[in-house]
Amino acid sequence: MSRQTASYLRGLFARRGISPRHRYGQNFLIDLNLHDVIVREAELTSEDVVLEVGPGAGALTQRLAREAAAVVAVEIDPAMAGLTAEATAEMTNVQVIHCDILAGKHAIDAGVLGALETALAAGAGRRLKLVANLPFQVATPLIVDLLYEVPGPLVPVCMVATIQKEVADRLVAPAASHSYGALSALVGAVADVEILRVLPPTVFWPRPKVDSAIVRMKPRPERRANVPDLAWYHEVVRRLFQHRRKHVRVAVLASWRDQFDKSTIDELLASVDLSGQLRAESLDPTELIDLASALKTALAKGESDQTAR
Repeated sequence: MSRQTASYLRGLFARRGISPRHRYGQNFLIDLNLHDVIVREAELTSEDVVLEVGPGAGALTQRLAREAAAVVAVEIDPAMAGLTAEATAEMTNVQVIHCDILAGKHAIDAGVLGALETALAAGAGRRLKLVANLPFQVATPLIVDLLYEVPGPLVPVCMVATIQKEVADRLVAPAASHSYGALSALVGAVADVEILRVLPPTVFWPRPKVDSAIVRMKPRPERRANVPDLAWYHEVVRRLFQHRRKHVRVAVLASWRDQFDKSTIDELLASVDLSGQLRAESLDPTELIDLASALKTALAKGESDQTAR
């Protein structure tokens, strides 16, 4: 396996006439020990199919392929996709896909999903994991999409990734804290998250301007099952956190002004034991799930009453 240090990458890129592209968030992890940390924390076995996004020159890909049943490496940059393919040319369990992992704001590329389904079906008991040094631009939407927008069998059992420290702080933030927001509420409702290690800019080339972190997320199927309608919960959280510092009563009214009057909102909040004077940003995932369910029921009743009239 190639030892992809900063000097190695500089020489490789110079020979190919390429350079890191900021638009794709290309900051290469050059501390080789951290590659091993990421693989170890993912607890890979011969039953695992790994989704790696942003493989770059393929250093982490090589390590993943040694431990897992299969690796699907997705790279948007054609030059980097070529380097990954070269680095793993002798590894028959690696598939490199050159595309944008995100087909839209709330969708993962269909070809990638198909490749993952094929790899999972190739062996009994196989399970999916995301293991990656994620490009900063895709980290947040990809994490949310993997938890909310894919069928149950394609929800990873574990995700270990390097991401911006700021995003990591949001992932683990408790309700009412400074970093708590829509991402916290969405991920916290269906997964456990921990920050494994904080990384300074010096472990990357080129150096980013911010700290990063290795995080591990473990989706919990039983908690996912407790969210009656994932898409609706996602929508409710998105709307309420547009008014995160407003009182819940005001935030609900602002979000569904055409559907509810003030007295209806008061009754709705009372039905789930929430004070209208709480701020939206103070509601934890359990309270938000209850509120989303109550809102859905009230909206359905309103539509039914309108039809009856």
